[in-house]
Amino acid sequence: MDSDAHVLVIGAANLDIKGRPETPLVRGSSTPGRIQLSPGGVARNIAENLARLDVDTVLLTAVGDDDAGARVLAHAAGSGIDTSEALVISSQPTSVYMALLAPDGSLDVAMDDMSCIAALTPHYLESKQHLFQQAAIVAIDANLTPETLTAVIRLCKEHQVPLCADPTSAALAGRLRPHLASFSMISPNVLETQALCSRSFAANDTEAAKSAAKRLVALGVDIAIITLAEFGAAYASAETTGHVPALQTQVVDPTGAGDAMTAAIIFGLLEGIPLDECVRLGVAAASLTLRTTDTVRRDLSVDLLYDALIT
Repeated sequence: MDSDAHVLVIGAANLDIKGRPETPLVRGSSTPGRIQLSPGGVARNIAENLARLDVDTVLLTAVGDDDAGARVLAHAAGSGIDTSEALVISSQPTSVYMALLAPDGSLDVAMDDMSCIAALTPHYLESKQHLFQQAAIVAIDANLTPETLTAVIRLCKEHQVPLCADPTSAALAGRLRPHLASFSMISPNVLETQALCSRSFAANDTEAAKSAAKRLVALGVDIAIITLAEFGAAYASAETTGHVPALQTQVVDPTGAGDAMTAAIIFGLLEGIPLDECVRLGVAAASLTLRTTDTVRRDLSVDLLYDALIT
């Protein structure tokens, strides 16, 4: 893969609203806690992680013509992402992700409103063909409509660009299932894997996770990475399969950890690094992200990523 070309990332950019209670939640009542607002969105998160790893990154997304949209795009541009082709629309507000964490930092429940992303239409992508032509890799999240997803796949095939996908959620992963043979890499978690290939297993069952990764490869994916939270990641390709354990770390906030892993693996693939080391880099990036309240770690760098592998 050409490390000098850009990575084209397509999908959601939104405002994250995260609440972490100071005491156990009481249903039907208000609970004291801390509430944080920050830029988010799976595609935007992947793009920011890549930009912080010194990868030339272009983001195709849509935000509303409102304060939240301006904030999200300004932060992205300030992080080094090329947002010059992003859409700003007046018909929808900027997308929002709202998460409620448990006191220990783990995710309790979340909700999102991504209706704004429907503005990323096949016609819009057709007008950006030059970005596909100049891309080393295209990376998407599953917030794209089925029609837009089909258009992305077609454009990647026309321009012979590898396509990577983050399934985003168990509810959205099914959109990717009919197209598995079109993906160079896919990075689901346990629940998303079940939606993709009907394999059910526990996160601590690494052998079953490796088997599921191999099943995704048998269905046409070139590289399958299954994220297993505190149990690391399982992976498979036509040549190899394996498991990389998680690094021991304190979980401050899990938001964005999977996106960091996806971005670090893409970084490794761009550099021509063997798959096992790519996954190790991904696990390190996820661990670094778990240690901060930020959706993307602000001080992320290539040096910090490699330092995390040996600390």
